[in-house]
Amino acid sequence: MIFPSHCKYVGSATDTPYGDRAYFLSRYLVRETAGGTEVLEVKTDPDEAGLMRSVLSARVLAAGDDVYRYPDRVNVHDRTFLVLAAMRSGHRCTVFTGHDEQTTFVLDPDLSGFLRIHVYDITPPRPHLSATLRDLEETGLFGDLEVVFEHHVRDIREIGADVYPCRAAGFTRTLDTDPLRPGDRVAGCLTGRDLVRECYGEGITVENICPLEVVTAEPFIARCCRSELAGLGLRNGRFGMVVHWGASPRTIAEAVVDVVTAWRESDGEGSGR
Repeated sequence: MIFPSHCKYVGSATDTPYGDRAYFLSRYLVRETAGGTEVLEVKTDPDEAGLMRSVLSARVLAAGDDVYRYPDRVNVHDRTFLVLAAMRSGHRCTVFTGHDEQTTFVLDPDLSGFLRIHVYDITPPRPHLSATLRDLEETGLFGDLEVVFEHHVRDIREIGADVYPCRAAGFTRTLDTDPLRPGDRVAGCLTGRDLVRECYGEGITVENICPLEVVTAEPFIARCCRSELAGLGLRNGRFGMVVHWGASPRTIAEAVVDVVTAWRESDGEGSGR
């Protein structure tokens, strides 16, 4: 796959007002020809000074029916989205235009070099970790990390419990508003379990809904209400990052950077396997 690391390396050449010269940062040129859009790899003269420099060599990477122009303006920093869109296009090369008229392209799209991060969360209410990551991803914040998020969001309604953790999720009976009855089956995390035992003893069944309990893949990022469990480490023998239940977007973003950095520094051997 060829996917320029930044749009500043991609020039747009509709004609030749400066002769056979190109902007000194340009490594690639996208231009329109009689046969359609053409994408070239170019090398400018490093010994020259000035903004426009002589082109020493040019190689056509894709042309004609191999090239597809994506019809909508895009965030050129959301690299995962661009690769996925290029894969869906059915063409070898997809050319994208940014909101500020930047140009970039993806040739022979392939996500195999991107790191897959497993996200563990629950719903309802809104799965804060998973939803925040989706929002941040759309801004292009993680573009340079080249990651793909695989979301594992458990719907706790499927448990069929009598009592759920809190009224924010809209359940009829919840731990924070209703007393428990003998024989009640409660859906709760570690904190919920401790609360039930403290207030009602051992006679109430608590179904564990903590996202950490279902971690099966690495690297991961998961949400937990216990502050003492936050941070990098092994959970269920898998390496990843735990963030607090109400972590801010900044904390979540930093957690992604930390887990990616740690994983890659260990050459993908985070669990010691």
